[in-house]
Amino acid sequence: MNSHFKTDTAPMRLTSHKRRLVLQMAMAGVGLASVGVMPLAMANTWPTKAITLVVPFPPGGPTDMVARVLAQNVGEQLGHNVIVDNKPGANGNIGNAFVAKAAADGYTVLYNTSSIALSPSLYKKLSYNVNTELAPVTLTAVVPLALVVNPKVPANTVAEFVAYAKEQKGKLSYGSAGNGNVTHLAAFQVVQHFKIDATHIPYKGSAPADVDLVAGQIDFMTDTINSVAPFIKDGKLKLLAVSTSKRIPNFPNAPTLAESGMAGFEAGAWQGVMVPAKTPQPIVDQLNKAFLKALKDPEVLKKLAIQGTEALGSTPAEYGEYIKKELVRWESVVKSTGVSLD
Repeated sequence: MNSHFKTDTAPMRLTSHKRRLVLQMAMAGVGLASVGVMPLAMANTWPTKAITLVVPFPPGGPTDMVARVLAQNVGEQLGHNVIVDNKPGANGNIGNAFVAKAAADGYTVLYNTSSIALSPSLYKKLSYNVNTELAPVTLTAVVPLALVVNPKVPANTVAEFVAYAKEQKGKLSYGSAGNGNVTHLAAFQVVQHFKIDATHIPYKGSAPADVDLVAGQIDFMTDTINSVAPFIKDGKLKLLAVSTSKRIPNFPNAPTLAESGMAGFEAGAWQGVMVPAKTPQPIVDQLNKAFLKALKDPEVLKKLAIQGTEALGSTPAEYGEYIKKELVRWESVVKSTGVSLD
């Protein structure tokens, strides 16, 4: 009886082939386990190095200026530098695509603008999908748009401008930061609403358009307030209205477009933060927390206010829903312009 018991419990003798097979199975088990464990472990130690914040527009522009203010604060919170990397071109799509294809490890982050909601309607072929390849972190800010005219235009109100534009039927031109840019589409809505006959002149960014507007090469424009504010203050441009639902603190005497005959109209160059779609949720949550804290910091708010920028903030889910609504909203506007950039 005892002999039988010892036989059943004796260690099994493995051949060299069986030993290799068992070892391979054990290693495979470790590999499978690591698939689920690694993202969590990574999230628990993140960040351990500098983070790259991709801004898909040129340095010194309205988006870049806000991104750099936030990057500094967030970097201080996380204990690692947040380095701004400008990747301009194609209405932001070069930078957007770069982040969409980047490693989902929390070290490549996108500082996007409203252009990300316009592009799917403007381009038939995009190299990335905003709905499946990018994940929302937070809505950060909105930069109001301003309807500005060259001082030679004999108008100080929207009503006077509309009357003048109709007198000059077909003779006026308006600039934008590029075909399909929010500065183009907002101006198009103004022109369409008031039935103004004017020619659109697209530029490669706000800066060259502003220069030509000041010089009188074009007559009017809807541009971001932080781009045109210096010209307004120097008397080189006249501010007729702003695009926000309420008047803005920097220019309290300027009415809104909604007050000026476009009831219910509201538009702005909004901004936010996104990451590659498979970024672990704990990292998304940490980024969200850091940006929300930055958006409440008095020094940050002071710097944004100087730029005429309104700080916002949201949960990742709220920002995701906001983007979905903006995709629908701008699709109809883009269709009405007939603009296609493919």
